[in-house]
Amino acid sequence: MRSGARSVPRYSVAVRSLCEFTARSGDLSVRFTPAPSAEQGIAGHRRVGGRRGPGYIRELALQGTYQTLIVRGRADGYDPQRNLLEEYKTHRGDPARVPENQRALHWAQLKIYGAMLCVERGLGQIDLSLVYFDIQSERETCLTEHCSAQQLTRYFEDHCERFLVWATLEMAHRERRERFLSELRFPHESLRSGQRQVAEAVYRSALAGQTVMVQAPTGIGKTIGTLFPQLKAAPRRRLDKIFFLVAKTSGRDLALGAVRQLLGDGPAALRTIELVAKDAACSYPGRACEADSCPLAKGFYDRLAAARAAALDSMLLDRDLVRSVALAHQVCPYYLTQELARWCDVVVGDYHYFFDTHAMLHALTQQNQWRVGLLVDEAHNLLGRARGMYSASLESAALDAALQAAPPPLEKPLRDVQRAWHSIHSAQVEDYAAYAEVPAQFVMLLQRVTAAIADDAALRASPPDDALLRFFFDTLHFCRMAEAFGAHSLFDVTQQTDCSTPRGSTLCIRCVNPGAFLSARFGAVVTATVFSATLAPADFYRQLLGLPDATRWVNVASPFDERQLEVRIAPRISTRYHDRPRSYGPIVNVIADQYRADPGNYLAFFSSFDYLQAVLQLFKRRFPGIPACEQTRDMAAPDRAAFLARFAPGSRGVGFAVLGGAFAEGIDLPGDRLIGVFIATLGLPQVNDINTEMQRRMQTLFGCGYEYTYLYPGLQKVVQAAGRVIRSPTDRGTVVLIDDRYSAARVRRLLPEWWRMASPTRL
Repeated sequence: MRSGARSVPRYSVAVRSLCEFTARSGDLSVRFTPAPSAEQGIAGHRRVGGRRGPGYIRELALQGTYQTLIVRGRADGYDPQRNLLEEYKTHRGDPARVPENQRALHWAQLKIYGAMLCVERGLGQIDLSLVYFDIQSERETCLTEHCSAQQLTRYFEDHCERFLVWATLEMAHRERRERFLSELRFPHESLRSGQRQVAEAVYRSALAGQTVMVQAPTGIGKTIGTLFPQLKAAPRRRLDKIFFLVAKTSGRDLALGAVRQLLGDGPAALRTIELVAKDAACSYPGRACEADSCPLAKGFYDRLAAARAAALDSMLLDRDLVRSVALAHQVCPYYLTQELARWCDVVVGDYHYFFDTHAMLHALTQQNQWRVGLLVDEAHNLLGRARGMYSASLESAALDAALQAAPPPLEKPLRDVQRAWHSIHSAQVEDYAAYAEVPAQFVMLLQRVTAAIADDAALRASPPDDALLRFFFDTLHFCRMAEAFGAHSLFDVTQQTDCSTPRGSTLCIRCVNPGAFLSARFGAVVTATVFSATLAPADFYRQLLGLPDATRWVNVASPFDERQLEVRIAPRISTRYHDRPRSYGPIVNVIADQYRADPGNYLAFFSSFDYLQAVLQLFKRRFPGIPACEQTRDMAAPDRAAFLARFAPGSRGVGFAVLGGAFAEGIDLPGDRLIGVFIATLGLPQVNDINTEMQRRMQTLFGCGYEYTYLYPGLQKVVQAAGRVIRSPTDRGTVVLIDDRYSAARVRRLLPEWWRMASPTRL
């Protein structure tokens, strides 16, 4: 919606979005159809446009209006001499295999463009051509239709009329939302001192269209302290959406809880949706998303409108509500959620929905030109997650499996890749080595094999074998990251000792500095707030998260009294790898002494499961009277819940856990549910070949190799784990740091200023 003359409400919609709303019908189909990549699609469009003669107009911007609706878009090409308007669609294989509902969508877009062009140029008629371009054969298949301007006008008005019914409701919702947000009040009597500073920083940054980094202690209410001011600023900044992005399910729960508080019990006008993973939303696991396999896919688009309208009667669309509406209308809950995200004001979901290479929310933002306010919760986690998003690896075992599953036409291109892989392997003496670039010849062979797999699949009725399909997608991503390769990434090869074949080797494009990719995502929003209890040093996170140079930095002082938390250092114990066997006894004595002095619930964190188990077994033998429980590898959700349930009010015991794991952040154990933690590590990443190479690259990029690779990431985990103790103004507790390196000045400077450090000689 945009303001027009005399404040007449206007609703602006992209041609593609209009047609997706009005022209889709029939079944949901996500069958494996090897479509060209975005890069191939762009290249295909250029190829088709480049074949046209002089006077041909490419990328023709068009706009049309109908009542209060503004429709805008960009047609692919127009030939004034032939009076021919074209829309290009790249594909593979026989164009007859393009699904009918997809082809109907393509024709709808072309006709809408045609109607707008006729009005703009005063044309009485026009030829429309839907051009399907096969990127493999480079052959064009042109489907042409002659239309009068009158026909196209009726078509345009029919689609606009159907959309306008919905748009009118949306404009009314937008007006109610603006009033609701203008009158919105903080749901508590007042903001806490630290919380107020957070809220003010977010609000001012939102109004200024800036990015802000907020470091604030755990337990002060950062979730509602960031969401509330962002919502208050939304009307003044004309924000269409607010994306609240989280690292874990617990973060989603906190965000939805904050929304519930803001909505209150009275009438509200703020639609919020929770995005969940496909596996979590699926009602028929193991079935393909096709009409002949899943009943919720058959007729999906025919029932979508009713399901959408029913869902949007509610303001809080969490996973349970969307699921109940979806099943009541017999549509897929996951894909209904994807559709509803277009029409919600606040979207709560995982980082990958906006930051990944194929992020849905980022694509919709670009397509619809949304004005977005971005909130990134526990933003210290984005660094590791983004590195994973922009890294790619290939396993030789996956290539072997693909070869075994390959039909005859694919054997040669796969063998070519295998031979090139063997050459890379044979030239490397070491078990691990990093290289300045990805071998261009090898990448070319990978591109050929993905094209061959896609072309072969286009000729077959059934999708490729699972092993072949996995290799196809892994290779696509590898090639994509190879095309973007630069100083921000490493290319390395890891192989088994004395391995004379490519078996057992891994090729990896490893992202070192994800900021090179994330900067464009942050640049796509009006305002962004990244917040966490651990975002120091500021330059470290600003650089590696790709935040603008002008990003504001707000470090919120702790609202907690230093007398609430006593921090002790055990200076005579080393937890370095080679010293660990000698540390078991002293560590269990430290834990037992503290427990006996102040019985209650404690968590003890270690650098690995092996270290944890060694100390735990000795602890149980020496102190069988102290209750103990443990985190285990691959702990399922029910087991994690049972572990936390042991920390009940009035209970006592010691829980053994791994630093950086499920219990080191994102959990809330207030009061006497947790009165202390022991941290028997600095949290430093393991010293190995990969991290050594990462350190070299960090030194080259930023001049702080050791700090950026080891020290800052390690102590961030320590502070997060310690933050489990003090969660409210009434909490009291103890943190025991077990390692002699905590006494070093360079380490102490990186710990929170408000911590009251006891004398090291006490332990």
